[in-house]
Amino acid sequence: MPELPEVEVTRRGFVDRIAGARIEAVRVGKPLRWALAVEPAILVGRTVQTVRRRGKYLLLDLDVGLLLMHLGMSGSLRFAAALPEAGIHDHFDLVTSHGILRLNDPRRFGAVVYVEDEGAPLAVKLLGGLGMEPLSDDFELEAFVTRLRGRRAPIKQVLLAGDVVVGVGNIYASEALFLAGIRPTRSASRLSRPRVVRLHAAVREILARAVERGGSTLRDFSNIDGRSGYFQLEATVYGRGGEPCRVCATPIRLIRQGQRSTYFCANCQKY
Repeated sequence: MPELPEVEVTRRGFVDRIAGARIEAVRVGKPLRWALAVEPAILVGRTVQTVRRRGKYLLLDLDVGLLLMHLGMSGSLRFAAALPEAGIHDHFDLVTSHGILRLNDPRRFGAVVYVEDEGAPLAVKLLGGLGMEPLSDDFELEAFVTRLRGRRAPIKQVLLAGDVVVGVGNIYASEALFLAGIRPTRSASRLSRPRVVRLHAAVREILARAVERGGSTLRDFSNIDGRSGYFQLEATVYGRGGEPCRVCATPIRLIRQGQRSTYFCANCQKY
């Protein structure tokens, strides 16, 4: 599933190219997770002002209203002056004066939704429960400390939930916990303040590094120009079950938490 780094890489890949573009046509293919919510023709003639990100959602600000885009489990976007005829897994084309923005999503868990503004009921439903943005100044240490104190669930599960801090997906939660020296099964409320401080910094560092590497490509993800990400190639624990830890040579352990794979080093992550 594309996580925050992959979505941010996607955003950066076309935000400058599509800014100021006039929408000339909209093509909607097979139904996605949520319907567009308006007739496609209504969007024709509107102008794309910029592209923002909130968690794993892309927000295309129009001169009137905005489009919320989610890549789902297997989605990716392309933006180019011209693209081939839409294929079986191409479910949305935004044809603009600057190029075509296309959503390809084999599993169709993604979405493109129009709302009048971020205060619209559907926008509030999708965005209202999201936690702090880890790559922004909104990710305040004291707020992070306070919110973790009230959570008894394992810290890995709390990170994945997205209501404390948003966008820390499975790969990045495992990597951040390793960097902070925290065992993924530890209750969030039992973490000492120094450990939370280390985790706060680790989340920032891992996500920023992942963005620099173009995100992670495990199956389907590729960036706006069709290129794969490379962060997974330098992962310290994720996907390395049974292999020696890069720090202490202890075999990396693999466990299941909430039906998700968790990788950690029992020696480096004792607390």
